[in-house]
Amino acid sequence: MTFDTCGIIGKSSALQEVFRILAKVAPSDSTVLVTGESGTGKELLVRALHRNSTRVDKPFVPINCGAIPRELLESELFGHEKGAFTHAIRTKIGRFEMAHGGTVFLDEIGEMDLSLQVKILRVLQEREFERVGGGKTIKTDVRVVAATNRDLEEEVRKGSFREDLFYRLNVIPIALPPLRDRGEDVLVLARHFLKHFCANRRQCVLEMADDARDILARYSWPGNVRELENFMERMSILCDADRIGIFDLPDKILRETGIEVPKRPVPAVDAGFRWPELQDLRDQQLGLKEFLDQVEERLLSEALGEVDGVKNKAAEVLGIKRTTLIEKLKKKNML
Repeated sequence: MTFDTCGIIGKSSALQEVFRILAKVAPSDSTVLVTGESGTGKELLVRALHRNSTRVDKPFVPINCGAIPRELLESELFGHEKGAFTHAIRTKIGRFEMAHGGTVFLDEIGEMDLSLQVKILRVLQEREFERVGGGKTIKTDVRVVAATNRDLEEEVRKGSFREDLFYRLNVIPIALPPLRDRGEDVLVLARHFLKHFCANRRQCVLEMADDARDILARYSWPGNVRELENFMERMSILCDADRIGIFDLPDKILRETGIEVPKRPVPAVDAGFRWPELQDLRDQQLGLKEFLDQVEERLLSEALGEVDGVKNKAAEVLGIKRTTLIEKLKKKNML
């Protein structure tokens, strides 16, 4: 049986070791705790765990414990009975019931309130729970997988995470390495993302100049795979040439890798502004609306890139209100 990596890409020894452990763990029903920095791809790893398990034909139900207010999280996890609290106008099924027979993924479990941690511990130990406002005990058959970017052992020492829950979750620990520890995977992923974004824009795939490639390989990528993906999308939009060169790289990356920020070449005097012409539309095989949409999207992306994504500053650069910028980004699915 072929192991399904769920789109996780990489050839490094660090990642191959993760795959080796995952292949052993997936067929079992053991509880797994996935740790790793933000942006390393923890959810993809958990999905791969489910896809290669005996529960693959049953539901995979994720829930981000840090994205839901603590007063609502219990109801999301366990459901509630009609009239359990204000606005509970009907009985609601929780995530553990939805996932019966499958996998529940508790993402960012380090954000969970201590009082709720007790109830998660009971589910892990007794395989049962009650809905909020209910008295009936509900049995559940789920595999629980949790993930966090926090050091839970440190959280236990500080008293913000229950020690008994930590050990109950940490049956099989899997640590997903940061991108900076994955060596050659940086350039493997960079090429993959470039190919993807260029294909979406129906343009030839950008290449990377040798100097740019070396710099990207040495950069620490604090935002990990997510940061690299976003950067390659930006390059697919903003790079004017057919390859990414050192002048296309932001000062932040150049400074961190010890490269003196180069002066950008000054355009020739006669290379002035040129208004778009009808021939440009014909060459691009676009209508007026599509052409203007591409121009606007490019300017929006360039403004965001220039100010490291700070929307207030990007709005100032573009000479528009922040609310107008947000509306445009939403319409273009750029948020």
